[in-house]
Amino acid sequence: MNADRPGIGRIAAGAVAVAAMLPYLTIKTLWLTGSPLGVNDPDLMDDPSMEGLNAMTFGMDAVGLVLALAFTMRWGMRLPAWLVLLPIWVGTGLLSVVAAVAPVLVTLTGGSAFAGGPIQPWVYMMVYGGFLGQACGLIAGFVLYARDRWPAVFTTRLDHPFPSPTRPFQTVVAWGSIVVAAPIAAVRFAWAVQGTGGPAAVLQHGLKGLLALGAAVALVALVRRRGRGPFARPLALAWLGSGCLFGWGLYAMIIRSVGGPLGGSAAGLPELVELFGMLTGLVMGMCGAFLLAERSGVRDVEPVQQPLERVQGEADRRTADHGHR
Repeated sequence: MNADRPGIGRIAAGAVAVAAMLPYLTIKTLWLTGSPLGVNDPDLMDDPSMEGLNAMTFGMDAVGLVLALAFTMRWGMRLPAWLVLLPIWVGTGLLSVVAAVAPVLVTLTGGSAFAGGPIQPWVYMMVYGGFLGQACGLIAGFVLYARDRWPAVFTTRLDHPFPSPTRPFQTVVAWGSIVVAAPIAAVRFAWAVQGTGGPAAVLQHGLKGLLALGAAVALVALVRRRGRGPFARPLALAWLGSGCLFGWGLYAMIIRSVGGPLGGSAAGLPELVELFGMLTGLVMGMCGAFLLAERSGVRDVEPVQQPLERVQGEADRRTADHGHR
C-alpha cells in the first residue's frame, strides 16, 4: 500500500479534528470582529490584550486545522519533518491536559465551574467540548500519520543500537531534566493537595506534575536504551510530558507578559514554576529531536549502504583476480 495515500483511519481522525475546530474558530472570528456573542462583559473584548490573545489563539487553532488536513492529504507526507513535529508536539502537550481534565471537571461540578465569569457558561462547554474533539482527532491522526511515515518508530525495540555522536549531551540533558522536573512536579502536587485555585486547577496541577516527572524518567530510558520493550512507549510519555511543560509554560508566560484581565500576578512561585517548566520542556524537546534524527538517519542509510558495500566488494575481488591472471 502506498503510504502517501491516507487510509480511512487518518481521514476519519482528520475529519473529527476539523469538525471540532470550526465552532472555536467561529466564536473567535466573531469576537475579533466586535461581536459580543457569549460575553457577559462586552468591554472585556475591547481590551487590547484580549484582542491580541484572541488573535493568537485563533492562529493556534488555524495551525491545528492545517495539520489535520496534512494528516489526511498526500501532500502532508512531503512536508519537512520539523514543520509537522514542532507544532503537533506543542499542540498535543496543550490539548492532552484539556482533554483529560475537562470531562472530569464537568462530571464533578456539573458545569458550575464555568458559571459566574465574564464568558457565558455555554461558551466554555462548547470550547472545551471542541478541545476534546480536537485532541482525539489530532492525536489519533498524528499517530496514524507517523506510523505510515516513520514506521520504524513503532516497530523497533528500545535497545535498538545506532551510533549517536550527541549521546553524551543527551545523557546530561536527560539526567538534568529529572533534577528540574522533580521539584516542578513536587510543587504542583503540593498545590493539588492544598486545593489551590479550585477543582480545575487541582486537576491540572496533578496531571501536569505526573506528566513532568514521567517525561523526565522516560527521556532517561530513551537515552540509555536499556530494556527490551517497544521504543514507542517511553517516547509517547516523553513527547506528551515535554510538550506539556513547554506549551503550557510558554502560554502562561505570554499571558503574564501581555497583562490585561487574564494576566494575573506579575511575580511569585507560580511564575518560576512556569518559566522553569517552559525551559525544561524546550531542552527535553531538543534532546529528543537529536535522538530521533540520529535513530532515523541510521534506518534510512542502512538499506542503501549494504548493497553498495557488497557491489564494491565484488568489484575489488574481480580486480584482484584479473591482476593475478
